[in-house]
Amino acid sequence: MVRISILGVPHDDNSSFMRGPAEAPPLIRRELTCDAYSMWTETGVDLSADGLLVDHGDIQFDAASDPWDLIEQSVARALESGDPLICLGGDHAVTHPILRAVRRRQPKLTILHIDAHPDIYHAYQGNPRSHASPFARIMEERLTDRLVQIGLRTINDHHRDQFKRFGVEAIEAFRSAGKPRLDLSTPVYLSLDLDGLDPAFAPGVSHREPGGLSTRQVIELIQSIDQPLVGADIVEYNPRCDFSNMTATVAAKLLKEIAGVMVRTAR
Repeated sequence: MVRISILGVPHDDNSSFMRGPAEAPPLIRRELTCDAYSMWTETGVDLSADGLLVDHGDIQFDAASDPWDLIEQSVARALESGDPLICLGGDHAVTHPILRAVRRRQPKLTILHIDAHPDIYHAYQGNPRSHASPFARIMEERLTDRLVQIGLRTINDHHRDQFKRFGVEAIEAFRSAGKPRLDLSTPVYLSLDLDGLDPAFAPGVSHREPGGLSTRQVIELIQSIDQPLVGADIVEYNPRCDFSNMTATVAAKLLKEIAGVMVRTAR
């Protein structure tokens, strides 16, 4: 039986503008299991089935430990079962240590990254761990064979230099109106920044960028994955900026569809 693991990563120390994403994991869980919604995915998976979802709780951070070490170790433990893992951030910086653990189990890997921002600055505001820099570290450490970024709408010249340096496949938002052909050939890790959606659909983010993807477009991208979806993160939900838990509900919906595709593509 395929099981789907969930792990909360409540860390936002590297957010450049405002804090809040560290508060997200329990609120996404609350919407996921709320009686107002169904636990069935659009792909026909009943996530309420006994034993299908395994929740590892939230990582407990402390001042004595490097949070990157704690994240990497916690993700590695969650992956020991061999089941796909969905991490709930947290800001986008946490994707870097998550991928360190994922890569050890995946000799071939494609990252599908949905975001308004490339998050590939060498060191944003002088911080190499910034939430605007995780994909620079990921590519430097060769934690993936291929990086495809979708929904971008804040690209500058530094980003373009980084794309060339690392061979990034960048699909800007204005080219995302139709569903992009991904031509996937390896296991996939999905990194989903909620500000990749238009703020009309997900207002609860720190860096709202108009002109983004709709919830339906993101769901269709997720459902188009035809290789094993071995891991994912949902990051940058900021409850302090949300309205009536709207973005938490969107995050829970996307979590369901990610889990459904994980079940469908599991080998």
